Amino acid sequence: MGKRIGILLSGRGSNFEAIAGNIRNGMLDAEIAVVISNREAAPGLATARALGLNAVCHPSKGIEREALDAQLVATLRQHDVDLVILAGYMRLLSPVFIRAFPQRILNIHPSLLPAFPGLDAQHQAFEYGAKISGCTVHFVDEQLDHGPIVRQAAVPVLAGDTAETLSARILAEEHKVYSEAIGIVLSGRYRIEGRRVLVEEN
Repeated sequence: MGKRIGILLSGRGSNFEAIAGNIRNGMLDAEIAVVISNREAAPGLATARALGLNAVCHPSKGIEREALDAQLVATLRQHDVDLVILAGYMRLLSPVFIRAFPQRILNIHPSLLPAFPGLDAQHQAFEYGAKISGCTVHFVDEQLDHGPIVRQAAVPVLAGDTAETLSARILAEEHKVYSEAIGIVLSGRYRIEGRRVLVEEN
């Protein structure tokens, strides 16, 4: 059995579904140990339960960030998670969380970082007039959308695009490169030098 991953999500969890599918079809050697959401109504949580996975809700409403993150850390440790995957988790993680899993948290962002960090990156790129956008899988550190980059995929901005059509094509690439990046990190076939993630290609 592959190494154990924990997935955090707040919404529909389409990247979670893609990762689960790649595990089922043998493209990714990993086991989803637990899926956690800060919203009980998150569709991704219902999907996790339908797949027979451990699914946990830690509601974020009315709780301080550090207290919530302490709960998340405890649940992830309870399930012996090797790597934490953010799949549309719409809350900033506190230093308490990040220091609990140093260089063991991955996020995917819908732009070619360092361009267009933060919310609505696809719309930012479209409004800016960028000719190429894409997505970035990176390690999470204590700064927003900042950690060392594991994988990127470029997506051209077409003349007939809207922000919505561009977002859809970026999402299709996210579903591919996230599993690739997870596989690299779990295999240990990389090293970090400064900000550079150097991958040992087969």
